[in-house]
Amino acid sequence: MKKFPNAFVILIAVIIFAWILTYIVPQGSYQRILDEATGTTKVLNDSYQTVTSEHLSLMDLILSIPRGIIGRADAIVLILLIGGCFYVIEKTGALNQGLVKLVKILEGKETLALILVTALFTAGGVTIGMQEEVIAMIPILLLFGKSLGYNTFSIILMSYGSTVIGSSFSPSNPFGVMIAQKEAGLPLLSGSQFRLVVLAVVLVVWIAFIIRYANKNRIDKIKMPSAHESMTTRSKIILSLLALTFCGVIYGLLFLNWDFNEMSASFFALGIVAGLIGQLGVNGTGESYIDGFKEMMFAAILLGLANSISLLLKEGMIMDTIVYALFGPLKYLSPSVSAVSMMIAHSFLHFPVPSYSGQAVLTMPILVPLSDLIGVSRQTCVLAYQYGAVMADMIVPTNGALMAVLALCNIPYNKWLKFALRPTLLIVLIAAIALVVSVAIGYQ
Repeated sequence: MKKFPNAFVILIAVIIFAWILTYIVPQGSYQRILDEATGTTKVLNDSYQTVTSEHLSLMDLILSIPRGIIGRADAIVLILLIGGCFYVIEKTGALNQGLVKLVKILEGKETLALILVTALFTAGGVTIGMQEEVIAMIPILLLFGKSLGYNTFSIILMSYGSTVIGSSFSPSNPFGVMIAQKEAGLPLLSGSQFRLVVLAVVLVVWIAFIIRYANKNRIDKIKMPSAHESMTTRSKIILSLLALTFCGVIYGLLFLNWDFNEMSASFFALGIVAGLIGQLGVNGTGESYIDGFKEMMFAAILLGLANSISLLLKEGMIMDTIVYALFGPLKYLSPSVSAVSMMIAHSFLHFPVPSYSGQAVLTMPILVPLSDLIGVSRQTCVLAYQYGAVMADMIVPTNGALMAVLALCNIPYNKWLKFALRPTLLIVLIAAIALVVSVAIGYQ
């Protein structure tokens, strides 16, 4: 596992490979028209033609790196500022105090506690694509779970696993569905009703699975430490402001035509206010923000690097050729089978590209025109990406958050894979059914 290339190396290799492909793959292009009703550009069916254009130079390859990063500046800023904001809030101790308070209230109500914590972390995944933030809370989560008599696997499922569920089936995950919808030319948060219905079904099944497993594998309870049982007034204020910020951002996206920049500004302001209220001081708040930027920088750069791949494929005039080649076998399949096939392909692609934000940027430019051609709506195309790529975070060893959680829990990856494969496949099956339904109802 130590010799497995990291995501940075993998993406650089893919960028070079994409550049080489521009010399090998025939150049071609589809005709496109602007749909005045929706304002989106669509591909004309059967309009592919071969073209002749200059090949990209070595300098074009090198320039694709900074250009790709610059091209995703708004999304990169969003990742950095949200990451910095939550790092500041963690430093104030508000998140940990809130969890300890919850343990105290739910003492002796084990199943109810499991349901509430699962729902809480699912909500974190739904709203902000939470995953990395779970790492810092693992020590107290282990105490929390074991104080209720739950084993380590149950604790990971109710925390990290629930964030993956929420992130994958979210109608508003800014790092997943919103980036994919933007790449697909769809209004942000559009199609949320169907996503919410599927999320509700999945959450019920997920909670039922956790309850069944947790109750069948109980351990002896340990005593929860009494320190920090009560929340400070500052922590209550910080958590209240966090909830208000989420509500304000959702309102802005729905009714005020907000975009990534408005979201970034909101969370940046929240981080500053939370740091000052939490008595980190001006310098302490600034230093915490910087530490948060460091934690999120890798994911942000991956997003830009993935965009570099798309730039090379487009400017090398082979993007449409790849779409044309993919369309060949899929045109013989029904739209429902094609949608499920897309989801499966996303799951496998997530191994070498563990950033699902980067994967959206990498694949949507290819799959959106493909979906136009085969009769799969763009919303369903985004669903296939969500369900395939993000759910893979439950098992892929290239996901840093997963590996960090397993290390803190002292669980070898092979044991986790053997355990997690069953619930993951169960949820993926529900996702496949949802994709078939979306095609059947013409989900837009």
